[in-house]
Amino acid sequence: MPGKVIVIVGATGGIGSVLGQKLAQSGNKLVLASRNTQRLTELTSQLSATSSVIGIPTDITSPQQVETLIEKTVTQFGKIDVLVNAAGVGIIKPYNQLTPEDLEAMIDVNLKGSCYTTQAAANVMKDQRSGHICNIVGILGKHSMNMASAYCASKFGVVGFSKCMAEELKRYGIKITLFYFGGVDTPFWDTINLKVDRKKMLTPETCANAILFALNSERQAVPMEINIQPDSYFFL
Repeated sequence: MPGKVIVIVGATGGIGSVLGQKLAQSGNKLVLASRNTQRLTELTSQLSATSSVIGIPTDITSPQQVETLIEKTVTQFGKIDVLVNAAGVGIIKPYNQLTPEDLEAMIDVNLKGSCYTTQAAANVMKDQRSGHICNIVGILGKHSMNMASAYCASKFGVVGFSKCMAEELKRYGIKITLFYFGGVDTPFWDTINLKVDRKKMLTPETCANAILFALNSERQAVPMEINIQPDSYFFL
């Protein structure tokens, strides 16, 4: 799928950065978005050696910054073929220890941020009558987990609005794919105070390959959901 214009939100994260590298090698035009401006600059410079890449510092909790991201993409490349929502934050703690600030952080980034970016990209894709939106939800958008009430609430919300938007947008040739990855060894876990064996987790490369599979699907095929778990969580 060379030559596509692809926006990756959360491009400096574990999955986003690996996906960006793979897409750049295939000759796609990339727009990388992240709040981590230093890492964004480094990644943009690295990938520019093999493809047309721009980096746009973006806080997806701000609707205005999201609109700027989309406007700059269209100005630079004329269209948007693919949006990948790979941004997210996690707070894992007992329900009675959650603060209002914790809940706001989960909702603002995971739910509102995904909604803002999906809406903005869909508006462009609707006029094109084509496009593919990939929302990386994680397995906690499908199943509950101890001490993850706020996180699950935000991710279940992403699933709800994504499925509703898919119904509205299918007549315009726009695909929406939800990815339920479980236990991915990324920096996400660096700040999570749980005992986990990261050696048994999925790799970011496995997840990036699954996204590529969806993006390379036949035009008439809609990969609506992709669920990949480590073997120890086979029955989730």
